[in-house]
Amino acid sequence: MTWRNFFLTHKHQISLHGVIFLWGFTGILGKLISIPSISIVWWRMTIALLGLLAFLVITKRTIRTSPKKALMYLTTGAITAAHWAFFFEAIKVSNVSITLTTLASTSLFVALIEPIFFRRKIIGYEVLFGLVTLAGLAIIFQAESEYSMGVLLALASAVLAAIFGTLNGVFVKNDRPTVITTYEMLGGVIGLSIYYLIVDQPFIIPNGIDWIWILILGLVCTSMAFVVSIEVMKTLSPFTVSISINMEPIYAIFFALIIFQDDEFMSPLFYLGGLIVMSTIFLNSYIKRKRTNA
Repeated sequence: MTWRNFFLTHKHQISLHGVIFLWGFTGILGKLISIPSISIVWWRMTIALLGLLAFLVITKRTIRTSPKKALMYLTTGAITAAHWAFFFEAIKVSNVSITLTTLASTSLFVALIEPIFFRRKIIGYEVLFGLVTLAGLAIIFQAESEYSMGVLLALASAVLAAIFGTLNGVFVKNDRPTVITTYEMLGGVIGLSIYYLIVDQPFIIPNGIDWIWILILGLVCTSMAFVVSIEVMKTLSPFTVSISINMEPIYAIFFALIIFQDDEFMSPLFYLGGLIVMSTIFLNSYIKRKRTNA
């Protein structure tokens, strides 16, 4: 098989992993960008919003929806903004490896939150995996105590990610993803703008190379990645997408080690804790696949 035929046959899988790499690369960009975390998120969501609006204009799509739905999407966007703010702050006070590994605990909180929104029973093995995940995080916390604040911030980010991710799982049943995401980006911009008005914190405008990183973050890692992720979901199964997304922290940590080198090398206990966390995620995906096919 030629490289061209291989690409045509697996183009959706390749595109999906390209998107996952971009999502993982946001952590690296968060470390490279010198402005405060809140400012990073404001600019990211503003640029992403403009990118999505341009996409909607080019494709002649509308963002019309009911006022009730619009309000829910805007509120969820504010939650998303808070998630990203905690995420980038965790990276700034610790590093990419600590933050992305801890953020993988999102699945634990989804297991606890999802039954409320989807009105289903709590699944026993999900709770078990959640406890194992906590054990892995406890090892990380103990092994890298100097980064304890980063772990706590990343945990807060994981809780918020579980909330808005679960809400989007409900929203997408009744509306188009482009509509939902556009309103959420707008909600995040509004929420952070209100934050700037209330809190005595200066509004920072990027300078120099920060502009390049911010544009990549907003247009490539957010707007473009979103559009491509929607496209591949038309052909790939939900299981393929979900288990592939679990590769995000692995990609991010690998490239962080290459780029930042010594700053990202952790103790052996950290990697043991990280292995426990990642193992529960993949095992959870495997069991869900087996139960779906049973």
